[in-house]
Amino acid sequence: MLLGWLKRVSGRRDRSAALPLYDAVVARARAPHWYVEGAVPDTLDGRFDMVAAVLAMVLLRLEEDPDGPEPTARLTERFVDDMDAQIRQIGFGDMVVGKHVGRMMGMLGGRLGVYRDGLAGGDLDAALVRNLYRGDAPAPPALAHTRDALIGVRNGLNGVPLAMLMEGRLS
Repeated sequence: MLLGWLKRVSGRRDRSAALPLYDAVVARARAPHWYVEGAVPDTLDGRFDMVAAVLAMVLLRLEEDPDGPEPTARLTERFVDDMDAQIRQIGFGDMVVGKHVGRMMGMLGGRLGVYRDGLAGGDLDAALVRNLYRGDAPAPPALAHTRDALIGVRNGLNGVPLAMLMEGRLS
């Protein structure tokens, strides 16, 4: 569903426009506190899940902006480009890259939905355990750290104008 929407709105555009924002998302997701205090597994899957979590917070912020569809498409394209490159770097061939990227897009879309619902309902824990920790709940302080930090990321984006977000300034 998310991939179909992306194809409809993307067309031909400058794919580098969202690079500063995407780089800021990845840098935020790679901060050591997620993996130390938050006990997110420091694995290939764990790093993907953390990038997807931070990216979801940014995409949820963009949903609220009247000018958000274009930046959302550009940011999502950057995610696709990065995942494509990562999969190729791991050594997967052309025949399976699209399938893996499509699966990752589906995972991102699913996370967007559950994180949106969790934030709206005031209970993000279940969504984090299922999606970020892949069903293996960490110790309560680690989960609280991750939950509070992600909510902080999301809340910190509220006051940032779209132009500043596109420059990679997340707070």
